[in-house]
Amino acid sequence: MSKGRQKHVFPGGNTSLGFYSYYHHIIAPDATRIFVLKGGPGVGKSSFMRKIGEEMLERGFDVEHHHCSSDNGSLDGLVIPDIGVALLDGTAPHVVDPKHPGAVDEIINLGEYWDESKIRAHKADILSTTRRISRLFFIAYSQLAEAKVIRDEMEGYVTESMNFAGVNRLTSDLIHDVLDQIRGQYETEPRARRLFCSAFTPEGIMHHIGSLLPDVKKLYLIKGQPGSGRSALVERVARAAHNKGLGTEVYHCTFEPKKVDLVVIPEVKTAVLKDVPEVGFDPATVPGLRITIHSLDAYVRRPVLEQYAVELMGAKARFAAALERAVRYIRDAKLTHDYLEGFYVPAMDFTAIDRKRQEITKRILDYSAEAEQWRIRALVKGS
Repeated sequence: MSKGRQKHVFPGGNTSLGFYSYYHHIIAPDATRIFVLKGGPGVGKSSFMRKIGEEMLERGFDVEHHHCSSDNGSLDGLVIPDIGVALLDGTAPHVVDPKHPGAVDEIINLGEYWDESKIRAHKADILSTTRRISRLFFIAYSQLAEAKVIRDEMEGYVTESMNFAGVNRLTSDLIHDVLDQIRGQYETEPRARRLFCSAFTPEGIMHHIGSLLPDVKKLYLIKGQPGSGRSALVERVARAAHNKGLGTEVYHCTFEPKKVDLVVIPEVKTAVLKDVPEVGFDPATVPGLRITIHSLDAYVRRPVLEQYAVELMGAKARFAAALERAVRYIRDAKLTHDYLEGFYVPAMDFTAIDRKRQEITKRILDYSAEAEQWRIRALVKGS
C-alpha cells in the first residue's frame, strides 16, 4: 500500500486586521464527521490530531494538515478528504462549537483527562500568563496594522503610475488561456474553498505552497510591486472559474486577508500565483510544473513612479521594520504560551488520551469502510 499525500495550509492567520479565520472552509458542513477537540493549552490536542494523521497516511489516505499560525509546529485541524472527516481545535481564538450535534459534529473534551487540583494550584500564574499572551498579540497586531498604513502609502505611488488598461488586457488574455476550452458546468453550485497558504509565525513568514500544487501542471506566476494589481488579477481568474461552474481553492494573503495570493483550479490542473518576495516560494522546486511568468512591471509608467523614489525607499524600510517587530511579538507570545502549557502538561493523563485517540482512529476507519460500501453500491446501481 502506497503512503497517502499531504497538504499543508493555515486556516487562520495573524494579519493586519488581527486574527483572521477561514475555519468555516476547513470542511463542508455536511461532512461525514467533525470531531471538535476542547481543552486547555498543553492538553495534547495537536498531538492527538497529528498521530491520527500519521496513521491515516500510512494506510494510504491523503491528509490535510491545518497549521496554527501562532505555532507552525502545532495543528489547528486535520482533514481526511476521501472520508469527509475532520478534527478541529475548537478553543480560542478560533472557537468552534457543533452546528449539527450528533448528525455531523461531536465534542472530544480532553479536559476530562486532567487532574484539576494540579491546575488550580497555579491559578494566579495561569491568569497572569494568559493576560500577558493577549497583550503580546495586541502589540503584534498593532504593528501589523501600522505596516498596513505604510503599505497603503507604497501602493498609492505604484497605483498612480500604472497603465491598468494593459493589466486588464493581460487579465482577459490569461482568463481566455485558462478557461476558453472548458465547457461551463452549471448542474451544481461550485465550491470556492478559502484558506491561507502562508502565515506570520514565530519563525517569520512561513508557507506550504509546494504542497498545494502536486496535481497542477500549469502555473501562471504574476510578478509586480504592491499596488500593481496582482491580487486583483488572481481574484478575477478565480471569479471567472467560479462563474464557469468550476470548483476553486482560493488562498488569501496573510497580510491583507481579504486579498488573494493563489487560486488553484483542479478541473484544469492550473494555478495562478501572486509572487510575494517576502514569502520566498520558488515554483521551480515543484517537479513537472510548467511556469509562465507575467510581470506587471511592464505596465508601470516609469517617469511617474520615479518621482516617488525617495518616498518609496523610506516606506519600504519602515514597512520591513514594522513586520520585524510584529514577528518578534508573535514569537514572544509563543514562548509565553509554552510557559503556560507547562502548568497543564504535568496534570494530564496522556495514557488515557492515547486510548481515546485509538478509539477515534478506529471510528474513522469504520467511516472509511462505510464510504467504500456506498461507493460500490453506487457503481453497481449505475452499471
